[in-house]
Amino acid sequence: MLRGCKSTTLTPNEGIKPVKIYSIQLFYAYVWPDFIDYHTFVTMPEFAKKHQKTAPTAGIYLHIPFCKQACVYCNFHFSTSLRYKNEVLQAITKELELRKDYLNGAAIETIYIGGGTPSLLTADEINRLYETIMQHYPVQHIKEFTLEANPDDLEIAYLKSLRNTPVDRFSIGVQSFRDEDLVYMHRAHNAGQADYAIKAAQDAGFSNITIDFIYGTPGLTDAAWKSNLSKVKELSIPHFSAYALTVEEKTALHHNIMNRKTAPVDPEQAAGQFELLVDQATAMGFEQYEISNFALPGSYAVHNTNYWRGLPYLGIGPSAHSFNGTSRGWNVANNALYAKSILQDKKLAFEQEQLTPIQHLNEYIMTSLRTMWGCDLDKIANEWDSSFAQQVEKSSHLFREKKWLRQDGRVLLLTNAGKLFADKIAVELFID
Repeated sequence: MLRGCKSTTLTPNEGIKPVKIYSIQLFYAYVWPDFIDYHTFVTMPEFAKKHQKTAPTAGIYLHIPFCKQACVYCNFHFSTSLRYKNEVLQAITKELELRKDYLNGAAIETIYIGGGTPSLLTADEINRLYETIMQHYPVQHIKEFTLEANPDDLEIAYLKSLRNTPVDRFSIGVQSFRDEDLVYMHRAHNAGQADYAIKAAQDAGFSNITIDFIYGTPGLTDAAWKSNLSKVKELSIPHFSAYALTVEEKTALHHNIMNRKTAPVDPEQAAGQFELLVDQATAMGFEQYEISNFALPGSYAVHNTNYWRGLPYLGIGPSAHSFNGTSRGWNVANNALYAKSILQDKKLAFEQEQLTPIQHLNEYIMTSLRTMWGCDLDKIANEWDSSFAQQVEKSSHLFREKKWLRQDGRVLLLTNAGKLFADKIAVELFID
């Protein structure tokens, strides 16, 4: 959707698989249909007056754009050089100050440090970022402070140092507990380090942990995938995310497949392993509260759930995205330019677009359908127009006949079969 990114969703005619979203805060860059022109900049004072209200709470996302090495599948903004690390951190601190009014005074309840590899930050650096937030934003009570981490960074000494920071939740990029998969993905850690990192974090007092999986990799059998999932229960992990391997343009994986250096991704394999994922997660007591996210009851990710609920958030750092209720903005995806713009030119390097009422509604349809709470027709009627609710309900009829959607009162919900077609369904429900 943003900056010319294309949808990675396969339509039913191309093969069926769930959409892979590496990072929820960049959800819109990967699943929005190309036919929506998001570079039509418009202003809508009437819509703004109706919808741009000060939300009671909001979140802050900090993007740390550095990694030790590049994973073959990743097309997020990052650098394997730490050349501009100090400058970028200084610029992030300054951007927090410059954008203190963006959220209209909403109380900050979640902070999420993502990347990249935020576990390259020291405890002191994390504390300085938090102190800046405390200084410039209304922080009453932080419900969740998440740090994304690679397993190879979570050594005992580092974990102990993080106990002296506000970090209370880890998102650990495990991806697989099989060395074969990790070598294929060019991850910096091995299976033993993944197992060790989780146990070490728990021993250090961090019980709120989520891990990421990637399935559909060549060579990952169904039995091996089930074994991967069983580690969640074995290690007492309350939350995990699972994404189908997707080939993004301009990545090493895309290049290797195009040059026949590696096997192509099989969408049928991914579809089958998605179904196994849902079945096994349910058997282990997890709720699929969003298509790619699974939690034990009461262990939903607060920050990420707020994205799906449409609450505002401020994205800080190179390539970070923000949403304040009626508009979206995104920072320049270049470390040197980002730092120079803020530190030398004393201005923010970002673009912004105002959402039309219909775009805002279609975003709600897209995101709400992906959750277990579904798309509320009464909400559409009350916040937009009753005729839109009627149109969405009418458009849903075919999918209800196919058993891809079910209607519970005034709420539309995807069935397990329908989750394979989530984006196709959402597009068909969009208001034109």
